[in-house]
Amino acid sequence: MYRESEGVMEKNSLIQKIQSIGIEKLIGEKQIVFSQGDKAEAFGYIVEGEVRAYRMDDQGREKEVGRFLSGTYFGEVILFASETYPVFAETVTPSRILFFRKERLLSLLRRDAAIAEGFLKLLAQKCLSLNSQMEAFTLKTVRERLAQYLLSHCSGGNECTVTLTIPKTRLAGNLGTISETLSRNLRQLQEDGIIEVRHRDIIIKNCERLKKEMSTFS
Repeated sequence: MYRESEGVMEKNSLIQKIQSIGIEKLIGEKQIVFSQGDKAEAFGYIVEGEVRAYRMDDQGREKEVGRFLSGTYFGEVILFASETYPVFAETVTPSRILFFRKERLLSLLRRDAAIAEGFLKLLAQKCLSLNSQMEAFTLKTVRERLAQYLLSHCSGGNECTVTLTIPKTRLAGNLGTISETLSRNLRQLQEDGIIEVRHRDIIIKNCERLKKEMSTFS
């Protein structure tokens, strides 16, 4: 009989095989991992740290498109979808990253059908997750997107502080809005007693109430 624990062991074994061919690097805070338009030769797995991905438009404006924490892969879709990186990747904190060379991983996938199947499942799960995020993003109000952003940087306690590491104008763009609308929503959340804004620090005074802003999409 197939047991769930056996499935977990099999998955862990596949992950270990994939990670065994990675090359580990220590990268400091706010360092470029790869640049938009560079030849896509490898992708990464974050052992420790945080990496953000962003695009630059023709006017040189930056738009953040994602953040990746410890235990996640980033850039793996380039194996099959692109010859160049479509975004910049930059460390948010000092990070320990495993890098996987495209040619080396493809060689492993050709030799081991089980690993190939496991890796395809990984890509499929990520695609489903991205589709879900995009669908939710188009349905959410600016207030809900802002709440989601703050919660994603929250420590998990009943009260915590989120320090903005990017200008509010850039944050507004990342949330698909303009600075005036972002400021209005920050002010409304503050008037409702959910947060307190102190320059670049946003103190979440009631994390549970902030979570309720997302209840429609949970």
